Amino acid sequence: MRILGIDLGDVRTGLALSDPTEFLASTAGTIKESDLTVLAKKVAEFIKEREVGKVVIGLPLNMNGTKGPRAEKTEDFASRLKRYTDVPVDFMDERLTTAAAYTFMNQGEKRGKKRRETVDTDSAAIILQNYLDKSRAQRK
Repeated sequence: MRILGIDLGDVRTGLALSDPTEFLASTAGTIKESDLTVLAKKVAEFIKEREVGKVVIGLPLNMNGTKGPRAEKTEDFASRLKRYTDVPVDFMDERLTTAAAYTFMNQGEKRGKKRRETVDTDSAAIILQNYLDKSRAQRK
């Protein structure tokens, strides 16, 4: 089964997909959309096209583990997405994933505009890879 990882943004939402064995996450692009309902419809279409069996959305908790406005927006998006697909939706703590994505890019050659264009997908891949690793460790 393929799992879709999502890093929800205000304008751009990053997507990542697992391989069929649920071992490795890879970037899968971005969707530029600020309206949550329209975004949910677009993501549902992506899910259908790619035959995704599960969705993992990064949940931006506060550093103390509490939910703030960003987490509430993410949960709102998840509830909208569930209107357009019956694929199960799960959440993964995404604290510091954007910072990790920037650190990763700093080690490479991504700078300026190219960096802004890929941080969302890189963050989605980190969220998904963390989820895959955690799921695998729990099965052992």
